[in-house]
Amino acid sequence: MADITKEQVLETLKTVRGPDLEHNIVELGMVSDVFISDGKVYFSITVPAERAKDLEPMRLAAERVIKEMPGVKGALVALTADKKAGAPVARPAPAQAAPHGHSHPHGQQQPPRAAKIGVPGVKAIIAVASGKGGVGKSTTAVNLALGLLANGLRVGILDADIYGPSMPRLLKISGRPTQIDGRIINPMENYGLKVMSMGFLVEEETAMIWRGPMVQSALLQMLREVAWGELDVLVVDMPPGTGDVQLTMAQQVPLAGAVIVSTPQDLALIDARKGLNMFRKVEVPVLGIVENMSYFIAPDTGARYDIFGHGGARKEAERIGVPFLGEVPLTMGIRETSDAGTPLVAAEPNGIVANIYREIAAKVWRQVEGTPQRAAPSIVFE
Repeated sequence: MADITKEQVLETLKTVRGPDLEHNIVELGMVSDVFISDGKVYFSITVPAERAKDLEPMRLAAERVIKEMPGVKGALVALTADKKAGAPVARPAPAQAAPHGHSHPHGQQQPPRAAKIGVPGVKAIIAVASGKGGVGKSTTAVNLALGLLANGLRVGILDADIYGPSMPRLLKISGRPTQIDGRIINPMENYGLKVMSMGFLVEEETAMIWRGPMVQSALLQMLREVAWGELDVLVVDMPPGTGDVQLTMAQQVPLAGAVIVSTPQDLALIDARKGLNMFRKVEVPVLGIVENMSYFIAPDTGARYDIFGHGGARKEAERIGVPFLGEVPLTMGIRETSDAGTPLVAAEPNGIVANIYREIAAKVWRQVEGTPQRAAPSIVFE
């Protein structure tokens, strides 16, 4: 059978009525770009934020008709309320007093700040981010997660790098996850960590072509349509930079905080500031900075060399007033165990570097405990 096409999907979706019950969701411009991979169809439907819960049956109807198409192995459909999209959005109400008797300056009506929708069973979500690639962020995220686990917590890790997922390799996991009732995905698992990555669902080369709304849809479904179970903390390995994934996570997920990974060099620190400033702008607490590759330990003599400079991240943390979480050395062991899919905290749990990661994990968790959930900025995802 020939591969399913976007045109066939859109034609099928014309059978789904929109909120006005007169026109279909395609005619109303509510359907995002359609992405098809390995017989699975991914798209989102844009709806007014205040009607998202009411329109869940519409989402289910769209998902059902696509799953019934010949040649379709599965469908992941999300409701999104991105007001920048072309879908119909309710007109704002006339200006009036804000809740609790507070008025907005200059008479402007501010959009309501909806509560961020959490992940069932997950107590806290921590983002691990960097301003640029090549600083060891994913390796840090994995070992931080294993450090939290070693400290007695129930931990999962989400690989949010849609474009270049690395968790399958770093955690030595292969294969495809199973599904419950054709929708909820069971996470993969290794070393006691529950793991989800786009690398388990589509080939890496395919994932790299994802853009805009589909990134948002795929990421939030990996968060909320995975059977994480009861977790104390979910560590999210963010892609480098400040693009779609970072904004989606910062704006629409109740993050307990973000950990910024940098190397000692000035260039890396300049890039790290970009990520740090983004989280601050969207009111996500910055839990601190980790200086990765802080110094090099020679494998033959054990001598220490500051080949990348040293202390830059600590100085930067002090300058901007955020916690400094620790210095992680560059050792042959970290590189070798990462490449082999046996992270150092799991491979050498009593080693010097593993203890450093456990101390970083303890500092992070002390800050996370008791962090209140925060309201989301104006973009809302259901």
